[in-house]
Amino acid sequence: MTKGTLYVISAASGAGKTSLVSAVLQHITDIEVSVSHTTRPAREGEVDGVNYHFTNKDEFEAMVSNGDFFEHATVFGNMYGTSRQHIQEQLLKGKDVILEIDWQGARQIRQLVTDCKSIYIAPPSVAVLRDRLNSRGQDDVAIIEKRMHEAVSEMSHYAEFEYLVINDEFDQAREELAAIIIGNRMLLEHQQQKHAELLAELLTLED
Repeated sequence: MTKGTLYVISAASGAGKTSLVSAVLQHITDIEVSVSHTTRPAREGEVDGVNYHFTNKDEFEAMVSNGDFFEHATVFGNMYGTSRQHIQEQLLKGKDVILEIDWQGARQIRQLVTDCKSIYIAPPSVAVLRDRLNSRGQDDVAIIEKRMHEAVSEMSHYAEFEYLVINDEFDQAREELAAIIIGNRMLLEHQQQKHAELLAELLTLED
């Protein structure tokens, strides 16, 4: 069985990462998004086990002590972590996994999973990023300004990633993101594993 690929995708808040990933999942099979654990409260419309595994601080810290996370970090005062067991199980089943994570977590994951593919998604301008944050209607002016400063810091790490997608025209950005995944699946090493029997047959002449 062909081992799956872990795609580590990062972006500043408001860059449109989640929307792009959701759109790509509608067109590509055998791929899923890893659901992270977090101590932050669920927002309106979010579902436990779908958007995040919502947990309290004590439970989260116990999981850290048990080594249950590939990585974990504190962002805006809330703790986030990536389940080690679930990702490993899915990859061994041959399923690709997308991990949406900040640059700090991405750096940790790249050290642990050296064959992962890392992708950074950036907005087309600061003005567009600010408009996207304002359009959410979830935060006041002070929080948005804080997120803007955090976004600049986050985006300064884009060069640590293998791929860069600029989310200006949504459909084009979606196609570019999908192309990275499809292109990786076409690599010789993956195709050799997936089509081992066919390739052997093609190179064998029957008497």
